[in-house]
Amino acid sequence: MDLVSYFQMLALYNRIANERLYETCATLDDTEYRKQRKGSFGSIHALLNHILLGDRIWMARFEGNGQTTPPLATILFENFSELRPARKEQDARIESFFKKLDSGFCDRTLSYTNSLGKHRVESAPMAVGHFFNHQTHHRGQVHVMLSQTSTAPPSLDLHWIINP
Repeated sequence: MDLVSYFQMLALYNRIANERLYETCATLDDTEYRKQRKGSFGSIHALLNHILLGDRIWMARFEGNGQTTPPLATILFENFSELRPARKEQDARIESFFKKLDSGFCDRTLSYTNSLGKHRVESAPMAVGHFFNHQTHHRGQVHVMLSQTSTAPPSLDLHWIINP
């Protein structure tokens, strides 16, 4: 499988995994959803916002923008009812971008300033690898937070999602 096809598969996986995760999170009452827990960003709500923020940052970079990085704990949406459609829209954007990707993209570099104010230059394949790994890493943290509730976390295994 070439890199472009691999990235397209990861974009599909990302959308389906997020659909499953958000479907499960939708069953939580607001107290459980916002409860402070150990892990990055302290709550399911803050962590879901961070994942969306990270996706927006990296997609802007992939599209030739996004040279600066906003604070990573930024809350984009105060309510799950607003966050969920934004997540769905972002996943459609990601999937569309990678469906149209040509192999020339893999020869590009991305230049930006990270959240610590440090200038970085990344190869496009490394940046895309980080992009999808970042999502998976933090979805795993949400999965753990869900396991601390009475709601069972969904299966998010890539091979079961892509080849059911």
